[in-house]
Order: sequence, then structure tokens, then C-alpha cells
Amino acid sequence: MKTRITELLEIQHPIIQGGMHFVGFAELAAAVSNAGGLGIITGLTQKTPADLANEIARCRDMTDKPFGVNLTFLPVLKQPDYPGYVKAIVDGGVKVVETAGRNPTEVLPVLKDAGIKIIHKCTSVRHALKAQEIGCDAVSVDGFECAGHPGEDDIPNMILLPRAADELDIPFVASGGQADGRSLVASLAMGADGINMGTRFIATQEAPVHQNVKDAIVAASELDMRLIMRSLRNTERVITNDAVERLIETERRLGDKLKFEDIIDEVAGVYPKVMLDGNMDAGAWSCGLVAGLIHDIPTCQELIDRIMREAEMIISQRLAGTISE
Repeated sequence: MKTRITELLEIQHPIIQGGMHFVGFAELAAAVSNAGGLGIITGLTQKTPADLANEIARCRDMTDKPFGVNLTFLPVLKQPDYPGYVKAIVDGGVKVVETAGRNPTEVLPVLKDAGIKIIHKCTSVRHALKAQEIGCDAVSVDGFECAGHPGEDDIPNMILLPRAADELDIPFVASGGQADGRSLVASLAMGADGINMGTRFIATQEAPVHQNVKDAIVAASELDMRLIMRSLRNTERVITNDAVERLIETERRLGDKLKFEDIIDEVAGVYPKVMLDGNMDAGAWSCGLVAGLIHDIPTCQELIDRIMREAEMIISQRLAGTISE
């Protein structure tokens, strides 16, 4: 399948594995790229730029296909060594960077000079237009269904994607609720050039996370997801567990008086405990509504092949058969 995103990124299939904290390691990124998609290493999961350089080298040992690095710009007092991470990306010969969080203007010149394509994650059309204006090559449009931080507008992809298609000139991929061939075809129909999947790729054989995490996603339905930190305007979609329900009770009790410090035990330092140790009640961890569509743990190759097979069948048979002569 050829779209603007496959041509821009020089990949076989219009499927991107989004950056995910303590999930996007070389093993998963390489497996997705080897299967024809675009795998993404999560930059800030690596503690230092040197660690990221080593992870990029590991990934290059596992695949000769294009892969990318996610770099998230956080609104924190002590900033990560972003120049160091960017240098590791450039020196490692990475050709695609997925940016998220704050505006990535500060790193664009260096990345652009190195010939790197930039995809910025956006939860609204206005943010996508800003990304286009500052020179991003593509955007990932994240609908309200997505895991993690869906923004504060609460606009689902059935509205957000056509709105983005009406406004944008650059290619964009759909993120949030993406799981199978139906998701891909629907996203293409609404104007996207491909899909970005996060939660679906956690439940794969190559995802280097604890088996408990994969089993929890398969066992969950869309009704098991919760929205937290809404009053802090830092909304996050997570899967329910004992820690999350305690957090929600704290939010309910304190209301507008809630401060981040009140829930820090449920949200800080959680990901290694969950993703690596398999402690499902360690705290709040991101999971999308798409869990309701995930029923197995295939290899990345099996998953991507199945998505493309389903998509092509839907387009060439089911939809084509609806047209009256």
C-alpha cells in the first residue's frame, strides 16, 4: 500500500509504532520495522544520551530498515539533556524523529540539517497547524480514544481526522483506537495517510515488557479504562487497578484543591515497576480504549501482515461491492 506517509518515511506499510515509556526499546522497534512498519525507540526511557546512542546501535544491529526515535519535551524544572539526545540521534544516523509534548522548535534546525523527518504528535487541529507552520514534515493526530494524554478537548477521531484533513497540507497519521485493518481503512477514509499504534503493539511477542502487562491488555475491555488528572489539566487515560481507584477517590475528595503532590505515589516512578517487574497495581499506567479490540499476542510480523490483509480485503471486496453500477 502506497500513501504519502510510506513515501515520506520510505516504509512498506503505513503503520507506525508510537513511542511508549519503558516499551519502546530496540527489540520492539526493530521488529516493527522488519515487518514493514516504522518502529520507534523511546528516547527519554534511556537515562542518558549515551544510553540512547547504545540503544540506537542495538536497533541497527537488528534491522536494516528505517526506524525512528521519540523525543518528548516535558514541562519540568530540570530539563533532560535534549542537545545530548539530539546529538545521539543525529550521530546514530536515525532518519525519523517523533516529537511530543511542547513545541519542538528548539531542535528542528539541527534535525532538519541532518535530513531527519519530524513527526509531531498533536491532540488538536490547532496544534497540528502549528506543527506544520514551524516545519514538521508530518503529524500524528491523536484522538480522544488514545492512551496516555489525549489533550483537553475530548474530540474523538471520527471528528478530529476529517477536521485535520480539511486543514492540513502535510501528511498525517491517525492515533488512538487503532488495532486492525478496519482501523486502517477507516482512518484512510477520513483523510489520514496511515496509523500510529501504541497499546496494540504492547500486546505483541517482541514487546520487551512483562507478560502480566500483555495479559492485562488482552483481558481488558474498553470499559476498564479511566481518565485521571482532569482537574490538573493533565488528563491521562489509564487502565484501572487498585492504585488508580485510590487516585480517583483522592481526586473526588479534594476536587479543585487537588495538587500533584496528593497523587504522586500513584503516578511517579510507576513504569519500570509495571512494564519490567509486572506489578500491575504499582500505579497508573497508560492504556487505550483499543484494548477492547485486542484479543491475542501475535508477533509484529503476524500483526502487521494481518492488518494489511484485512485492509486490502475491505477495500477491494467489501467496499467495492457496495458500489452500484
